Amino acid sequence: MKKHILVIFVAAFALALTFMLVGCDRKVSETKSSRVSRDGTVTSKEKTVTQAADGTVTKTEESKKITPPDKP
Repeated sequence: MKKHILVIFVAAFALALTFMLVGCDRKVSETKSSRVSRDGTVTSKEKTVTQAADGTVTKTEESKKITPPDKP
């Protein structure tokens, strides 16, 4: 039983160590904006720039448009 617990502990430690060595992406900048038009439509934009541990930069741009339901 002790051998089984030791194997699980070593495997969990090795997995956690790999995540610590690899690192996480660092958020360089984030911009959010939204606009409401006269008819009630909401347009929102989100721009995010992240930098990985190896130095590569990734730009992500997301747009959403929400229209209100028609009134009966």
